[in-house]
Amino acid sequence: MKRTFLLLLAAFVASAAAAQIHIPTRDEVGAARCPEEIAPIEAPFYMPDLKRPTFPDYTVHVACPTNGDMATRAIQKAIDQTAKRGGGRVIVPAGHWHTGRITLKSNVELHLEEGCELHFSGEIEDYLPAVFTTNEGVEVMSLGACIYAHNEENIALTGKGRLIGPKSGSIKDRQVTFAVEKIDINTPVEERIYDGSKGGEVFLPTFFGPIDCKNVLLEGVRFEQGFFWNIAPVYCEEMIIRGVEVESRGIPRGDGIDITCCKYVLIEYSTMGCGDDNFAMKGGRNEYGEAIGRASENIVMRHCLTLHGHGGITCGSETAGWIRNLYTHDCVFDGTMIGIRFKTRRPRAGGGENLTYERIRMKTQKGAIVWDMLGNPAWTGELASRLPARRWTKLTPAFRGITIRDVIIEGCREMIDMKSIPESPVRYLQLENITLDMRQADPKIFDPNEKRLMLLRDVDGMSMRGLKLIGTQKSKIEVVDGRNLIFEDWTTEGITPEVTFEGEMTDHIRFYNCPGWEGFNR
Repeated sequence: MKRTFLLLLAAFVASAAAAQIHIPTRDEVGAARCPEEIAPIEAPFYMPDLKRPTFPDYTVHVACPTNGDMATRAIQKAIDQTAKRGGGRVIVPAGHWHTGRITLKSNVELHLEEGCELHFSGEIEDYLPAVFTTNEGVEVMSLGACIYAHNEENIALTGKGRLIGPKSGSIKDRQVTFAVEKIDINTPVEERIYDGSKGGEVFLPTFFGPIDCKNVLLEGVRFEQGFFWNIAPVYCEEMIIRGVEVESRGIPRGDGIDITCCKYVLIEYSTMGCGDDNFAMKGGRNEYGEAIGRASENIVMRHCLTLHGHGGITCGSETAGWIRNLYTHDCVFDGTMIGIRFKTRRPRAGGGENLTYERIRMKTQKGAIVWDMLGNPAWTGELASRLPARRWTKLTPAFRGITIRDVIIEGCREMIDMKSIPESPVRYLQLENITLDMRQADPKIFDPNEKRLMLLRDVDGMSMRGLKLIGTQKSKIEVVDGRNLIFEDWTTEGITPEVTFEGEMTDHIRFYNCPGWEGFNR
């Protein structure tokens, strides 16, 4: 009797706790809602108490040229002189200023006043000499970033100003056209020079790209019309990104925030409308990243908003050094192609582990939660074919240890679209309290009568508890070489369940307290 009472009490407490879970709406997140203070960081792994860097009490107001000349020299001179004095604040006033590459230095905050617009050049000569940088996870010598830093400490870019990229110029005309994997890994980095000399090609600059820096703050600024990836720190440690906006719709590879091989990062209250992925975690590319062996790890992303783009939050496709200890919570993905996205390729190596997502609201044009681990034959050739299963090598990527809970999906084509690798199935996946509510979905984009709810291909060890289907006829689950799958406590009234099985590995599939679905136990 006592045991029964305790079980009922535990169930009541769990139910009450679930009822109190608040999943944010669009008007509660994003840059417009960024508070002044940084709240304590909570995560299911260790995170330091990140704070804004502090700077000496010294301020320089830049006197930018007023006749349309380039402001690069004036801004860079102020940064350099401030750094030599031991640091301080460099303020760029309101106005339209034209500039080339700007290099941040240790103990300097570059502050853009409200009304300040930095219009970046599209010409190669304004980003020379070539500097150490990376392109999609491969180290090269090229143009760097529009705002660049290397091996610096205690730096910041702040303010209400705007950074605006060019619409044309020699950089875009002479951008590298070959796949970055064509670079010989045995060539020393200092000899991998792509500076446009003798009519040669260049790699597109990122917009804000600190490399190997520590204690970095990016706060408040807006990025528009960049060449390529917008906010792209590499090998950095202890970084805060908050209250920023990116507008790059229509720009190929116009990612919003790409974190590559960085540690201890907080991203919060930021708004993205991008031409590619909005928030992406990356770990280096193929054998290049595997040799370097640096992970993106211990990262918290919270209270962010996406308005357009390929993926709301993406892991990959560069995964070689691993992406681990990621906690994404209290975010809204409104109108992206995909909400939570995992992507890699057979030669990418590494993968992702200990990834947690909770209290997410999304409306997507395609899949809500998607794994794409095979890629396009145009890029990976026959490796994009699922079968035959390949031999496991050090370049075989993996995703494992993923938790997704307390999610509301307000429209999607498929709730889960999992296309993983037979020799490296997704492992240890836990989903809890997922609601698919199609009542507010635009019928021009979302057909509530589409049947496929999930494709589960090459997964070993998955549980889904507390699924609710509202206002939809989606009812078909396709399992291909899926095993050890547990589905429990589903509410799916008004549909006709359908499950199809394929593949010799498919086994151990159980439905518990899922009315109408128990007949598909296997």
